[in-house]
Amino acid sequence: MDKARQHLLALGLKDAAEVLEARLERAAKQDVTYADFLVDLLETELAVRRRRYLDTRTKLARLPFRKTLEDFDFEAQPSIDPRQIRELATLRFLGNAENVIFLGPPGVGKTHLAVSLGLAAIDRGYGVYFTPMHRLIEDLRNAYEERRLERRMRIYLAPKLLIIDELGHLPLDKVGATVFFQLVAARYERGSIVLTSNQTFADWGEVFGDPVIATAILDRLLHHSHVINIRGESYRLREKRRSGVLRSAVEPQQDE
Repeated sequence: MDKARQHLLALGLKDAAEVLEARLERAAKQDVTYADFLVDLLETELAVRRRRYLDTRTKLARLPFRKTLEDFDFEAQPSIDPRQIRELATLRFLGNAENVIFLGPPGVGKTHLAVSLGLAAIDRGYGVYFTPMHRLIEDLRNAYEERRLERRMRIYLAPKLLIIDELGHLPLDKVGATVFFQLVAARYERGSIVLTSNQTFADWGEVFGDPVIATAILDRLLHHSHVINIRGESYRLREKRRSGVLRSAVEPQQDE
């Protein structure tokens, strides 16, 4: 037993070495074949390695949370076609360098859906990076002012899938709009963008402070894209209303 464990450790199979004795005892009780025992031992090692790999890639992607499509309440948002979302989850859009744009008011699940696509991509071995819009613009603006924009831009060009969250929460100045256009143009037909926004396309001219640059950005984003408009009530407000917190906060108390 000790010699077998030492050999496993020498081969770098640390997790298999840790469960070796337990797997041998189970194999003896169940009278499994040598081949089945070996497969079981190696599958344990592979499962741990894959979980560790996914954890590392998820942290590198900077996802704000881990929520999958199985966690999404489609019944609460009837404006969404579940078949369309599940089709996107096949990740064919990544192979075609297409974009996915989720539009809708705050709290309707846009970020949840974007993150779920990111997790699916990580599970399939694709590089993923998540960034809020304001942080992206701040980072690129600083790089522009320090004359290192091209080098910094590589961070956002490298992953197969770039997730940009909350476009439209804050208006952009000329530099912010310009560097964002450069990013979108550089990824055009080369890598996919999943983007969430609480603003309709008609309002993007105001968001970017320039209708011309907004049109140029939309031209590239929408050329190969899937647009999902979500109409519904915020999950957070719905829960507050169910618990009675929102009603008590906004409605005057009546005298009995």
